[in-house]
Amino acid sequence: MATSTTRLPRAVDPNTVNGWGVDADPRNDPTYPFRDRSREDGPGMAWQRPPLQEPRVEVLRSIEHSRLPAVVGTSTPPKGLSGMIRRAAFRYSESDWRHWLMLLGADRINVVEGIFEDLARGRIPNIPAEMGARAEWRHNKLGLVRKVAIVAAVSAVAVALLRRRGRDDW
Repeated sequence: MATSTTRLPRAVDPNTVNGWGVDADPRNDPTYPFRDRSREDGPGMAWQRPPLQEPRVEVLRSIEHSRLPAVVGTSTPPKGLSGMIRRAAFRYSESDWRHWLMLLGADRINVVEGIFEDLARGRIPNIPAEMGARAEWRHNKLGLVRKVAIVAAVSAVAVALLRRRGRDDW
């Protein structure tokens, strides 16, 4: 039988960790009076539900919930191709991977739609700035260089394929 040279991790002494067990004492827990429901007669806290916000735009709702929450986000209603994909995603349960993959895809498509909207309004988007290139250069230079290299390689291949296809059409 071979012996292993791997070492087991040492146990952490809780006394050496700053703040360890800070919430162990109920007298030192700021939420304790609210959580202590032993002296209550009723089923829970009595409060009035706030009035529901009336959305003025389409708000997508999960099939797991029977109603909208009191306040909903209405700043970016679904529209275009990305909106169609979002509507289709909300036909699936939140526990279904298709729901989340479709929402991720809709987000990417929405970025492209936003670029076309900017161009249609006569505004040229500053894509590197909007993607955080300055912050990435400051904090992750190698990652930015990799991304630029990948974009350059993919663009070169795409241009080469388009030129080749153009010659084949003659």
